[in-house]
Amino acid sequence: MQKIIHVDMDCYYAAVEMRDNPDLWGKPLAVGGRRERRGVISTCNYEARRFGVRSAMASAYALRLCPDLILVPGRMDVYKQVSAQIRAIFQRYTSLIEPLSLDEAYLDVTQCQFHQGSATRIAAAIRADILAETGLTASAGIAPVKFLAKVASDLNKPNGQYVIPPDAVAQFVKTLPLGKIPGVGRVTGEKLAAMGLHNCEDVQQVDRIMLLNRFGKFGELLWQRAHGVDPRSVSPDRIRKSVGVETTLAQDISTLAQAGRVMDKLIPELSARMAKGASGRQIHKQVVKLKFDDFKQTTIEQRSDMLSVSLFQTLLSQAMQRADGRGIRLVGISVGLADTPGQGEEQGMQLDLAL
Repeated sequence: MQKIIHVDMDCYYAAVEMRDNPDLWGKPLAVGGRRERRGVISTCNYEARRFGVRSAMASAYALRLCPDLILVPGRMDVYKQVSAQIRAIFQRYTSLIEPLSLDEAYLDVTQCQFHQGSATRIAAAIRADILAETGLTASAGIAPVKFLAKVASDLNKPNGQYVIPPDAVAQFVKTLPLGKIPGVGRVTGEKLAAMGLHNCEDVQQVDRIMLLNRFGKFGELLWQRAHGVDPRSVSPDRIRKSVGVETTLAQDISTLAQAGRVMDKLIPELSARMAKGASGRQIHKQVVKLKFDDFKQTTIEQRSDMLSVSLFQTLLSQAMQRADGRGIRLVGISVGLADTPGQGEEQGMQLDLAL
């Protein structure tokens, strides 16, 4: 039986800022877009969350919810440095570490002999080390499978941990809302609710083949998670699935020509990110994303094995047709990456400049 810990730092960027500037303690704080420019919140502390401020929220809207909100620019170099400290702490306990971002990771401690092999005590020790050496708090979830460890890490935040023992999995998942399952977003959740499916026990009562017919591969995943099944192991060499860039505009735009000029500036940045973070990887699709002035968004994608400017232009044109008179506040482009390098992988990294 696996022993998996999901460690999640508490309001990480904001916590680093409060640690380095004690005057910010106890005040609503967000890391993100400045007051004088449009932008989005990267993260915020718990004082700000009490006003309804959330990550990925437009800064202007966050300031309407909380007029006293303190906005500070991000310091990514510092966040990366502290993240490396935290990763070094993890490595004292296990080499099986799967980072999900700078501030969270899965750890497989099945073979760890510290603290008599108790995953609960190991998690507590890791959190204590993080606090002592970085001045930051972390929360943790402990479970025999990955997705439940991640769910558990959110149940006793901040600065706490929650354990789901193997013999408690069946009872725990019965009342678990489907929205807690990775992949069940707002739209999928609404579809499931329309079918009378609200928690895992509801899914346990329906026909598996029906879920497969209705949702395809996701139907199988949903069936497994609703029964507490997650066969994935902690993967230190987790493969990156996509590379993308996007920009929030200082002012809304409304025409295809304007959006095209924005995209032209994003393409070199995307190409550079691919060369740095996806070297040797074959792409399999291109994606264009637009966010409208009502904060709703749309994406258009198409299969492709070469990064093509002309295809991005085509997808952008299709996406703009969905604006329906709305202004555009964000433009983004990305590529999906194949799981393994394909034949002709060097070609896959080339930029097709044909217009």
